Amino acid sequence: MAGSKKDIRALTKDQLRDFFVKEGDKAFRGNQVYEWLWSKGAHTFEDMTNISKETRNMLEDHFVINHIKVDTIQRSSDGTIKNAVKLHDGLIVESVLIPTEARTTACVSSQVGCSLDCKFCATSRLKRMRNLNPDEIYDQVVAIDKESRLYFNKPLSNIVFMGMGEPLMNYNNVIKAIDKITDKEGLGMSPKRIVVSTSGVPKIIKKMADDGVKFNLAVSLHSAIDEVRTSIMPFNATFPLKDLKESLEYWYEKTKSKITYEYVVWDGINDSQKDIDALVQFCKYVPCKVNIIEYNPIDDGRFQQAKNIAIENYIYHLEKNRIVVNVRRSRGKDIDAACGQLANKS
Repeated sequence: MAGSKKDIRALTKDQLRDFFVKEGDKAFRGNQVYEWLWSKGAHTFEDMTNISKETRNMLEDHFVINHIKVDTIQRSSDGTIKNAVKLHDGLIVESVLIPTEARTTACVSSQVGCSLDCKFCATSRLKRMRNLNPDEIYDQVVAIDKESRLYFNKPLSNIVFMGMGEPLMNYNNVIKAIDKITDKEGLGMSPKRIVVSTSGVPKIIKKMADDGVKFNLAVSLHSAIDEVRTSIMPFNATFPLKDLKESLEYWYEKTKSKITYEYVVWDGINDSQKDIDALVQFCKYVPCKVNIIEYNPIDDGRFQQAKNIAIENYIYHLEKNRIVVNVRRSRGKDIDAACGQLANKS
């Protein structure tokens, strides 16, 4: 019965080799199957054409491959592509391919729904149903790489963990997925082309630093004043800015890797001089840059994009204090694929 069979991709290469030896076959058969699963992205055992029919049937008796299925694809007028990805248990997450002249970027999900409660984000309105497995995260990247080659004639160049969910609340599976993505026996991508974005879980930020991860860290900050941040990101009451600051100092001390702060400016919420001064001060703790991100409404009157004068004021004061700042225009707004809009309308 399929329900009782183990997903073969939960096994390490050594476990696969041991399995074949136990079945009276040669250990190298495990290497072959491992290559089919990860480098070649086999969806079924039938795909494994250099393995005998008898062995494929034996694998079928013992295991399943719980592969994702791209259920629907939407294409934006700006070239952005959004995938509704169906998982083996029928749940759906969304992932996005963002093309520019220089690169193509995959924005991937790490949870079905989200563990956190940011008021401005559509995904946070879905309860967290479960964490994604490492292979489900990996499959999103493989699918987007194929689309990048098909539609833009170039391989995927960058990955951001900015889709549905809080990656650090699914830390172990995210790390395993990144290990596979960067492994030469997987996709062989450089960890320097991967950004993991968090709303800020101090304990896990310190753990990442201790684990010596090589990818880049981004923090969804949006305010450097505790009361303001808690009003828009209620979990900040549990993980206040003081703890976040300390964890980021620890991260930089251990990794020497600069942090990116993602920051949306909303009308009447965080657009005052006091908000700007607090951000400037927060940016002085560790080397960083600030990405000011255009807001994408989610049918909620409370959150509205700040006026241009407020954005310009932020830029002026950050640059005056020699803090690198970029303004990021959102892509894929017309298909609800932009930052904060992923909500499983499908």
